[in-house]
Amino acid sequence: MYRYDEFDQEFVKARVAEFSDQVERRLAGEITEDQFKPLRLMNGVYLQLHAYMLRIAVPYGTLSPKQLRMLAHIARKYDKGYGHFTTRQNIQFNWPALSDIPAILADLASVEMHALQTSGNCIRNVTADHFAGAAADEVADPRPYAEILRQWSSVHPEFSYLPRKFKIAVTGAERDRAAIQTHDIGLHLKKNGKGELGFAVYVGGGQGRTPMVAKKIRDFLPEEHLLSYCTAILRVYNLYGRRDNKYKARIKILVHETGVEEFSRQVEAEWAELATGQLKLPDEDIRAIETYFAPPDLPARPEGDDIVKQARLDSRSFGEWLDQNVITHRHPDYAAVTISLKGIGEAPGDASDSQMEAIADIAEKYGFDELRVSHEQNLILPHVARADLKTVYDALVEIDLATANSNLITDIIACPGLDYCALANARSIPVAQAISRRFGDLARQRDIGELKLKISGCINACGHHHVGHIGILGVEKKGAELYQVTLGGSGDESTSIGDIIGRGFGPDEITDAIETVVNTYLGLRLSRDERFLDAYRRVGPAPFKEALYGAEVKAA
Repeated sequence: MYRYDEFDQEFVKARVAEFSDQVERRLAGEITEDQFKPLRLMNGVYLQLHAYMLRIAVPYGTLSPKQLRMLAHIARKYDKGYGHFTTRQNIQFNWPALSDIPAILADLASVEMHALQTSGNCIRNVTADHFAGAAADEVADPRPYAEILRQWSSVHPEFSYLPRKFKIAVTGAERDRAAIQTHDIGLHLKKNGKGELGFAVYVGGGQGRTPMVAKKIRDFLPEEHLLSYCTAILRVYNLYGRRDNKYKARIKILVHETGVEEFSRQVEAEWAELATGQLKLPDEDIRAIETYFAPPDLPARPEGDDIVKQARLDSRSFGEWLDQNVITHRHPDYAAVTISLKGIGEAPGDASDSQMEAIADIAEKYGFDELRVSHEQNLILPHVARADLKTVYDALVEIDLATANSNLITDIIACPGLDYCALANARSIPVAQAISRRFGDLARQRDIGELKLKISGCINACGHHHVGHIGILGVEKKGAELYQVTLGGSGDESTSIGDIIGRGFGPDEITDAIETVVNTYLGLRLSRDERFLDAYRRVGPAPFKEALYGAEVKAA
């Protein structure tokens, strides 16, 4: 895990002092809210429906137990006893008093955390595969490159006031668990025929009002050119991106309107001036950053298979959790564990202060002092000995976090929606809770199989509904909440934008509508092995429209 150097420490400390002074002037009435807005946004502070909200950066989703305990402390002392983990691998606190935020930032700085660039028209938190460094299918750990990008982009003077916010994601496996094609820049770490490391480069992905899948503009970029090439992309965007219309300001619009071939030509021309300059990464610098992410020394634990086999026989619920929430590790005696923050009927992504502290204890005892936040709003223990899995499971049962639903229909992604957000048109959390309760039976969930359901409370798509196998978008119509259904989206290596199926459903109808969609799938799948997404891509929207709208479809 990366550790702050002296520059990091002094810089974050100075920013805390600066923002403390700005808050004092705001509270004293010396500056207006309009004057304060750009200052607070630079420090991750939003003004929501009911209170200020603080968004804290978790670079590439990696946390230590010490840091998680600090987040628990903040939740208890300054908020309402919980935090909300987000699809950007960050955490939000929804109820801090403005007067307390400088103290919160000082506490965060003491454990090498901050809230910089979690808002505003800048390069946001760089995200990565939450199983990085552990997954058996990984070519190389993407986090050293994400850290290089973090250092390069932090308060970058040229890119601090972009036309719009900018998001980068990195993955190091063929199975894309970082949703790189939904990002402004997506980087797929791979090896060429000579065994050299580099990146496939995607540009222009994004969701929101105009969802688009990123276009590949480089099949292989050698690793030493990472910063120079990203600089070239951002310079083209900074020069030509729309600043007159925020709805057309994202780089995806520029790529679409310019055309991918012309945009790529402009990037290559800009890069030609940068490729051999100071931004070229020396191999020794890359390898030095890699040392911060060296995997822990994992001692052999060959007894694990026998222990797991017996525990599965003794406990059906443990076996179910093992099947759903545990994946293969690159070390045969170990596994990676998903801690579901999607208990049946609960608000997706929330964890209480006591739960966070307990998870920190588990990570210390059984997880080699490392945790991850996934973009699917769960927590990850990347390195757990198989011999310890039953003990970890029992500890999670004690804190009500052993729900065995990873990648199932109740593993719902949802934004805070109209319960918190000033931009939202509709509530997300109650809809997620109702659907979770409807499909709460685990046997039924497992029969349905892999199904990613995602909910957004407005067109900004913070719940990633566009790339849900089933997506739900909350809209407002004549003063009432309405929920639009999309089908067939995906955020993996075969990224696709979901199809809008038809008219929306009211709050009292949407759960039934989702059940109709699921039952339709179960009736048409070729076997239990055919996933929802595969079945939808095979048959298209027609049978689902017919099931949902019946006579309306025939009349049309």
